Amino acid sequence: MKSRILNILLFTFLIILVAGCRENSGVESENTAKINPEKTEEGEHSEMPPVYLSELKFNSLGIKTDTLTKKALTGIVEANGELEVPPQYEATVTAILGGNVTSIKVIEGDKVKKNQVLAYLSHPTLTAIQSDYISAFSKMQFLEKEFERQKRLYEAQVASGKSFQQTQSDYQSVQGEVRAYESQLRQLNLNPSRVINGELYEYIPVVSPIEGYIEKVMVQIGQYVEPQTSMFMVVDNEHVHADLMVFEKDIHKVKEGQKISFTLESVPGSNLTGEIYSVGKQFEKSPKAVHVHAEIQNKKNYLIPGMYIQGKIRTNRETVTALPEEAVIEEDGKSYIFTAQKSHTNDTVEWKLDPVEIRTGITEDGWVEINLLDRLPKGTLIVYNNAYYLISEMQKSQASHAH
Repeated sequence: MKSRILNILLFTFLIILVAGCRENSGVESENTAKINPEKTEEGEHSEMPPVYLSELKFNSLGIKTDTLTKKALTGIVEANGELEVPPQYEATVTAILGGNVTSIKVIEGDKVKKNQVLAYLSHPTLTAIQSDYISAFSKMQFLEKEFERQKRLYEAQVASGKSFQQTQSDYQSVQGEVRAYESQLRQLNLNPSRVINGELYEYIPVVSPIEGYIEKVMVQIGQYVEPQTSMFMVVDNEHVHADLMVFEKDIHKVKEGQKISFTLESVPGSNLTGEIYSVGKQFEKSPKAVHVHAEIQNKKNYLIPGMYIQGKIRTNRETVTALPEEAVIEEDGKSYIFTAQKSHTNDTVEWKLDPVEIRTGITEDGWVEINLLDRLPKGTLIVYNNAYYLISEMQKSQASHAH
């Protein structure tokens, strides 16, 4: 009897245990279904579903397909800067001798030649310098003759050596004085020969030391200018070049001889090219960047030093897998391309276009480097254009399914 009761209790316990396991299995299956709500024959539901287009719509959109191709692309380093002129092609014109401005012969923007007169100064000192020069020159002529006479007497042993040496010393001294006056006159852009011939200058000409354009006039008529006072700024724009600032992370990619292209912020539609001829060897502190200088190849007459530029430096050329930029789209911070597969069903042709996540690299002239995250089967067709239209079609499809 006891044995029979034990069997009944054991059987009841087993029934309860089996029922509990089934219930837990059901809960686990439900939880699994919540985590993976949709399954397909190929695996989990894709984050970005494919786009389906009829043959007619596919053709009307002009969608082009082909396999992935290799293309030689040049790396790009973006850098900003401004137009500059080398120091030897810009000049500050100063007054060597103090004086009053009697006339100004140029205005800002005028093209001037080297040694062209820009203005005239006047000062009583100018007359004194010319008078002293004439006096010293006359004295030198007298001492030259006296030196020759004393030399002959000394060689004939008629005169003492002391008299000859004294005359020689006086002659050499006045020679140095005359040369000093001549140098001073030439610095003032005056001709010493004309002064000796009696053609005295009333005004001091201020001339341009280089050929170029008058960038700035800093004096007025009647103004007294001190020696070394800045009067004019002259710039030779023919030698304007691009000065780009390259940041530390990119400087190892840049070297002399590389090509650049740049645009001017103040000139819409401008597109100029050049070649790097100098790479700086020292970092600027703010920002931490190196000056890179490039000669401009297609110079225009509107190029002015100080203009802000946005440039692209073309670095090493590499052969990479590439597609046109219109074949790549960005969505939620990720880049995608589309694979294309054609299917036939009951006289109906349909295209299946699948988004594939990729990483982009070098970009040049409308082409972009493509780095696949997963290998594609050989011969896979890729969409070469209208990628943004396809992504909009995908979003429409997702919105309609949501409703």
